Amino acid sequence: MSEVDDLVARIAAQLQQGGNASSASTSASTATSSEKELGAADYPLFEKHSDLIKTPTGQSVNEITLENVVNGKVTAKDMRITPATLKLQGEIAANAGRPAIQRNMQRASELTSVPDDVVLNLYNSLRPFRSTKQELLDTAKDLRDKYHAPICAAWFEEAATNYEVNKKLKGDK
Repeated sequence: MSEVDDLVARIAAQLQQGGNASSASTSASTATSSEKELGAADYPLFEKHSDLIKTPTGQSVNEITLENVVNGKVTAKDMRITPATLKLQGEIAANAGRPAIQRNMQRASELTSVPDDVVLNLYNSLRPFRSTKQELLDTAKDLRDKYHAPICAAWFEEAATNYEVNKKLKGDK
């Protein structure tokens, strides 16, 4: 493997690990195609089970090479993480006793279908004093109805309630 291919493989591994689930349940119910649940021994996923990781266009993550990028066989879309990969990462976390990380993976999985500019607006709207309660509830409705992201929607509903109790809504200063 050339130095360039090695660099591309390391970058792909970091992208897979950095972005990283299924239902609101914290149990690990996501089984791989072999029906074996993944656990702590399967981490890092890219190194242990790269065969399970696919790009959004369905290519194997192992197909991400500089040669394939130059030849146009790999596009920018292939560099994005998929909901399935995030779910596998969540399964590993849950089975390793890390339910909070699994919940983060579940939210991230839902956010893969949300446009980047909307995601940035979501983060800004969660900053203290940036949104009214109704704005947070409207965002929750959009997440649920428009993007099919019920876990993230529930998070915004919870934020609306907590921000109201803690006087962190727009106009509370």
